[in-house]
Amino acid sequence: MNFFQRQQDVRKLSRRLVLLFTAAVIAVVAVVDLVAFVALGLGHQTASAIFDVLIAVTVLLILVIGLTSLFRTLSLRSGGGGKVARSLGGIRVPEDTADPRLRRLRNVVEEMAIASGTPVPEVYVLPHENGINAFAAGFTPADAAVAVTHGALETLNRDELQGVIAHEFSHVVNGDMRLNIRLMGVLFGLLGLAVVGRILVNTRGDRNPLPLIGLVLIIVGYVGVFFGRLIKAAVSRQREYLADASAVQYTRQTAGLAGALKKIGGLDAGSRLRDKRSEDVSHMLFGEGFSRFTSWFATHPPLEQRIRQLDPTFDPAELAALTQRWRQQPPNGLLEDQSLGLAPPSQLPPPNTAVPVLPSQVIQSIGTATPPQAQRRAGTILDNIPAPFLDRARHPEAVLPLVFGLLMAVDPRTRAAQQHLIAGRFGPAVANTAGQEAQALASLHPVLRLPLAELAFPVLRRRPRPQQDAVLAAIQALVHADGQVDLHEYCLSRLLYRELYESMHRTTPWQGRRAPREAVNQAAATLLSVLADAGQQDRNAAAAAYRAGLAQVVPGAALPFAPVPPVALESVWPVLDGLDGPEKQFLVGGMVTVIGNDGVMTVAEIELLRTVCALLHCPLPPLADTSPEQIAQ
Repeated sequence: MNFFQRQQDVRKLSRRLVLLFTAAVIAVVAVVDLVAFVALGLGHQTASAIFDVLIAVTVLLILVIGLTSLFRTLSLRSGGGGKVARSLGGIRVPEDTADPRLRRLRNVVEEMAIASGTPVPEVYVLPHENGINAFAAGFTPADAAVAVTHGALETLNRDELQGVIAHEFSHVVNGDMRLNIRLMGVLFGLLGLAVVGRILVNTRGDRNPLPLIGLVLIIVGYVGVFFGRLIKAAVSRQREYLADASAVQYTRQTAGLAGALKKIGGLDAGSRLRDKRSEDVSHMLFGEGFSRFTSWFATHPPLEQRIRQLDPTFDPAELAALTQRWRQQPPNGLLEDQSLGLAPPSQLPPPNTAVPVLPSQVIQSIGTATPPQAQRRAGTILDNIPAPFLDRARHPEAVLPLVFGLLMAVDPRTRAAQQHLIAGRFGPAVANTAGQEAQALASLHPVLRLPLAELAFPVLRRRPRPQQDAVLAAIQALVHADGQVDLHEYCLSRLLYRELYESMHRTTPWQGRRAPREAVNQAAATLLSVLADAGQQDRNAAAAAYRAGLAQVVPGAALPFAPVPPVALESVWPVLDGLDGPEKQFLVGGMVTVIGNDGVMTVAEIELLRTVCALLHCPLPPLADTSPEQIAQ
């Protein structure tokens, strides 16, 4: 199952959830209407009077359930994943932390973000939780947060921590976070009935039917929550199997994830959480957070079953032996890291290195960390970013000039116009520093530019809201400065703009929706024209590449090759981002065909493809090998 199929699967689950929620609401309304009919003595009333009363009760119930559910969903969306983590006592891990355990955690998260082609999420630790657990929360990848417990930080070695983080990233990439938020909203809506019921039970008065109705609301509300939690558990178990499989794709090894699960089974603390508020996020957790009186309510598959999926030779008796050993000497993750050793960083290939890439290979890579060694590539990329750039990307004061420097044009005239624009909005000092950064970044390897921007993103999104608005406006203006920005600079600037906008508003800036077929075809043709024009010096070769890609996306369409400047893509994103999974799959295949029409793609072309795919919410991991020796093989 590839990324596009998984996205379709999540949408189907969301639709099924809506149907189940609707069925639950209808059942609840029917029961309460029946009780209201009896309690209010409507049997002796006219049909019109009965109808009016039951309609009023029905509308009131639907408003209570719907508004309560909507309120809960919007409140969870409003603060992003960080709000969920902080509500459980999470403490944010600074980007520039020097603590060895926290530094290791941030490095693993940053590597995983690079490997999966997604924005770097906020990172939190739950300091009072000794069980091994973790969760990812947020409404979009741009406002996501990943939290791990103190127990996971202390006891897991790097491979095991990597497996846990990879599991959580699969929830980010596959769209499970949004589904989880909706599940929490649905349950809260049903629980709202019980809250209203408690209020009615306490009303006083002779021959007052409201306490009886209130009692029914309490019963019905909690029965609804009962069945809602059954639904939540069933959905969660299904997604957990997929997350384990995806984690193996990211890390390309099963030992780390299996090792983490064995430590959960072998340590007395297991994966349990002490904070009772964690029940709300039980379906988001890496491991079962609470003891259940029946497996029906388990949000995760049985632990032994999960381990056996990863390690078919696993014998459950191993857990008893591990428990005895670890009671005498608890595991220490950092000490295990020292015994495992660390691999030295590899070198990056030259920007013009030709890499054989097939469209099918790219399609299968989207939303995963395949092909092989993608996780090692991500580590190599992080190791090859010069330390001064990394330090400035993680520093609140230095990050803004660095980001502006990444987005500034190579053309001197355009760069001068951009500096003038920055000076007018942020002052001469920021503009001058941005110009210096642009000069220093000119020699930065193409493979490192997108990851460096993604590493800077978490620091940017923590700026006060007015400053974020100013940054958004500046990025938008830089794109249009003098109309000479090339395609690489344009796409990177639009990606940063989109991610920052999504973290602020929890929706895309272009509100992608279904468009008429004619508009979709024209938008696809425009994108393919721009890519073909940017990738070929010869116009005939560019036209041939365009036709080859168009034939894959819109077979038989009579849309001539018409190259336009990159800024013409502004009208393209709302249309193409609104496509469903299978349509985006064809589009990505067409883009690969255009860029690699000669059979190979340079490293720089691959990075352009990754940026465009990220703009369309199709995260593509690094494809270019980070070892020249391996490329030569």
